[in-house]
Amino acid sequence: MTFPDDSIQASIDPSPWWIKQETKQLERGCLVAAFVPHVDQVPYTVIPKGRKQADEHGTAEVEIKPLEIKKPRRYSSLPVAAMPIFDNEILTAYRAKKRPCLVLGTQSQPVEDAYRRGMPKRSTAPVVLAAPYYGADKDGKRAGYHAELVDRIRHAQYAQFFMDSLPIGGPAESILRLDHLQPVGTHYNSYELSGYKLSDDALEIIDEWLNWMLYGYLPDQEHGFIRGFQAYTDEFFS
Repeated sequence: MTFPDDSIQASIDPSPWWIKQETKQLERGCLVAAFVPHVDQVPYTVIPKGRKQADEHGTAEVEIKPLEIKKPRRYSSLPVAAMPIFDNEILTAYRAKKRPCLVLGTQSQPVEDAYRRGMPKRSTAPVVLAAPYYGADKDGKRAGYHAELVDRIRHAQYAQFFMDSLPIGGPAESILRLDHLQPVGTHYNSYELSGYKLSDDALEIIDEWLNWMLYGYLPDQEHGFIRGFQAYTDEFFS
């Protein structure tokens, strides 16, 4: 793959940015696909209203409404076996989209059976932390990003955004949202491997960028990549 001269990927050339992933394991830097929610939306709550008939368990009536955190949920007079609601819990619904995601955390350490006995699976279910990509290009189906904002993102002006091009087709440029870092389950139905991962040099840059986003800190030019790249783009594209 080739990258624009004003991209940080070009700064490590001839080292590759993306390489083939030789394993079938979730590992740091690998590119996967997963359904992730639109995080800025108002979530909905799904309220089971009960069965249409007391002896009918295959169907039920539900109410879907915007979730209001300060209003208590209403209980069903006829519980629905397929949609149980436990104390202090609600059912929520989010719009989600299958997106490319970059795995940035190692897999959770497995918990021994002796320490999981009698606990719900969710209490110790393994996950990885991943950040989703969003298409930067505008087309009939995608809102995309403002062109000047895209340029600023490419030139490392925001800690939460990272510009990239993915080796799987799709938009010419994609924006990695590090501030959307979220857990993705390690069950085989939760993700799909793309067959690609970041090279070691590329992952080192992403780690520095993630540290910038999390802690607001960038090392100087002698000990990092980003400050030198910012100085280069400020001078060359001013």
